[in-house]
Amino acid sequence: MSKVTDGVTSAIRRGARGLRKRLLPYSDYEQTIPPEIFDDEFYEAMRLLASVADVDTVLEIGSSTGEGSTRALVEGLKDNPTHPRLFCMELSRPRFDHLIKLYGDDPNISCYNVTSVPLARFPTEAQVIAFYETRHSKLNRVPLPEVLRWLRQDIMYVGRLGPGQDGIRMIKDENGIDTFGMVLIDGSEFTGAAELEEVYGADHILLDDIGTFKNFANFERLRADPRYRLTAANPELRNGYAVFELQTHRR
Repeated sequence: MSKVTDGVTSAIRRGARGLRKRLLPYSDYEQTIPPEIFDDEFYEAMRLLASVADVDTVLEIGSSTGEGSTRALVEGLKDNPTHPRLFCMELSRPRFDHLIKLYGDDPNISCYNVTSVPLARFPTEAQVIAFYETRHSKLNRVPLPEVLRWLRQDIMYVGRLGPGQDGIRMIKDENGIDTFGMVLIDGSEFTGAAELEEVYGADHILLDDIGTFKNFANFERLRADPRYRLTAANPELRNGYAVFELQTHRR
């Protein structure tokens, strides 16, 4: 190899490393993370409900690597006499790959590497700032610039997959589902409200992070709806969780 060619190759490599460094602040989704819901109060509540809920379908929004809430659901569903089908959604490709290794061979579990709702349904920065500045929540423990970085990172990552991707509706359409029986909303920090719109009417709705933007408004909405009853909650466990049950079941 000539010195000129060698120099060009080195420059390309340096450029690639430089690009990677510039992307790193927006690459949280390129990393696997340890489970947050793991052998705690919410984990047990989820496992128990999954074992007795009279439902046909369960949707988990935000499965991560499958070692936390997914494991709780799988453990419970194995004891459920109605044998509900579990649909797992995970946006991060590395986390999804790990999820598939754990559950890809289970015929009763379907895993999707999709975004739950399209970019058009994400909140604006102004809406996130307004929430941060006017609602006292656990999100205030995080500096606002970091929260906005999360939002921009989510938008960038979803944009790479396809801004019009609509995961929840896709799963419904592909599987002939009108309304899910049980749903866990624990995906992006910024899509909880849009996700609730897509699953409203489910017999059981479980919310993680009720103390942050993700499910703050969802918790208030469900608590104010007389059709839903709050069956379990702990606002002090991490960022808080809640479990709601529809009073008039569809089955």
